[in-house]
Amino acid sequence: MERRKKLSATQRRDQLIEVGRKAFADKGFEAVSMEELAERAGVSKPILYQHFGGKEGLYAVIVDREMGALVGLISEAISSGTPRERVEQAASAFLGYVESNPDGFAVLCHDSPAGANEGSLSSIMNELADRVGHIFASEFKKAGYKSRTAPIYAHALVGMVAFVGQWWVSAPRRPSVAAVSSHIASLAWMGLRHLPRKPEGLPRR
Repeated sequence: MERRKKLSATQRRDQLIEVGRKAFADKGFEAVSMEELAERAGVSKPILYQHFGGKEGLYAVIVDREMGALVGLISEAISSGTPRERVEQAASAFLGYVESNPDGFAVLCHDSPAGANEGSLSSIMNELADRVGHIFASEFKKAGYKSRTAPIYAHALVGMVAFVGQWWVSAPRRPSVAAVSSHIASLAWMGLRHLPRKPEGLPRR
């Protein structure tokens, strides 16, 4: 009988992260037990505790990695180009992440542990909107608009892309990343191009 090769501490940690990533993507944080994680990884529970201190620790590491990957992609996408190009590049980067990391995106979309301030899609969207908001503020100032309103539009754009991404990942006949990004950018840009300096609501009846 062939003996299983023993993994180094780093290799074991990486294996446990991949196993946890898949388990949390399939079922969410609350529905996955330490017993299931250990069984999926083919290790004992003490090994999991040794590396991560518990289920919460493993989940936190996985979410931190996914957040870092997603924020990094979008930050790079919006670092150059015209404002119109940056809008489309941001949408394309987000959907590209969704397409190539379905398990990671599923983890981010699931509910986070009770009492956690981070680790949910909403917290990631807030971080992305803050980063996009700086670009919006700069462009608003150049165009003569009030820069303090930039966060409104940044959060609106990021929220739109995020919800489209949630729909797109499970759509039965989903269009390409390029097509969806173009549609999102066109919708957002048409509104931004004709943005009044002082928007007014509809008159009350």
